[in-house]
Parts: sequence; C-alpha cells; structure tokens
Amino acid sequence: MAHLLLTVIGADRPGLVRTLAETVAAHGGSWLESRMGRLAGQFAGIVLVDAPDSLLADLQALEGQGLRIAVQSALEPAAAPAVAPRLALEVVGNDRPGIVRDITRILWDCGVNIEEFVTGVASGSFSGETLFRVTAMLRVPNADALAAVRAGLEELGNELMVDIQPAREGASPV
Repeated sequence: MAHLLLTVIGADRPGLVRTLAETVAAHGGSWLESRMGRLAGQFAGIVLVDAPDSLLADLQALEGQGLRIAVQSALEPAAAPAVAPRLALEVVGNDRPGIVRDITRILWDCGVNIEEFVTGVASGSFSGETLFRVTAMLRVPNADALAAVRAGLEELGNELMVDIQPAREGASPV
C-alpha cells in the first residue's frame, strides 16, 4: 500500500465521486482525505488515498470516461506542529484585480502557511457591487506574525472586513 495523491478534473456530472470511490475500494484502498468542488461546469478535486499500485491501471481507465487524473506519490500524512496554532481567516471586500495576489503576499511576508484557501465573488446586497470573499485556514508562527497579518490586511483598504479567529478542531473554511 502507498499513499497516493490524486488530482481529478472533468466535466461535472452525477456519479463522478462514486465512480472514483468504487475504484479505490475495489483495490482495498482507503480514502483518507479530499477536497472537491465544482467550478465553471467542471468537477475538480484532490484526494489522498492509501492504495496498492494496482489502482493506477484502473485510474487510467477512468480517463477514458472523461476524467483527467494525475497521480503523485505522497508521504504519510503528518500532524501539524503544535507550536503553530491553526487560525480561521475571513476577508470580505470590494473585488478588484490583484486582490488574491495582495492577500497571499501579506501572508507569505509574515511567514504564514496557508492550509486551505477558498475564494468567491457575490453581488453586494445593498450596493450591488461585486464583493470578494476569502475563507482560509492558516498556521501562524507567532503573535508578532499574527499582528503583522492584521496590520497588512488592514492596509489593503478600508473597505476590507477582516476576521481572524482560532480555528475549531476539524473545521474547514467553508
């Protein structure tokens, strides 16, 4: 058995996850973690499985059914270090070009590790302007870095609302 990281993409349709799960299970594999979603009519996901190498041939057969699957060997999942607390970040503000670049640059400059990052846009309820939203799970190395993240995000503009809270164990950003 080996830890395999699968990246899956294909036209969205009912049964894609079931087909993938049945293929993994048919080889005695275990589905360990996944992140999946629908974007622009496409289904996309990443899946960590513990399965034998014999799974690879059947995954190639799924590619004939309209899925593209990339397989990468993965190290055994390791627990995150206890010294870096997990924090939930939420940012909402007027959408503009470069906002993801600016937010991620601040996080990188502060030594923050992004574990999960989900973005989206929606129409503002009162103004009708397009609002941009980020929800993320972060590992922040220390209190100084956290203060720098807050200050950096606040400098991006007065229109941004920033909320950073300790993450609940097992919580996902969405």
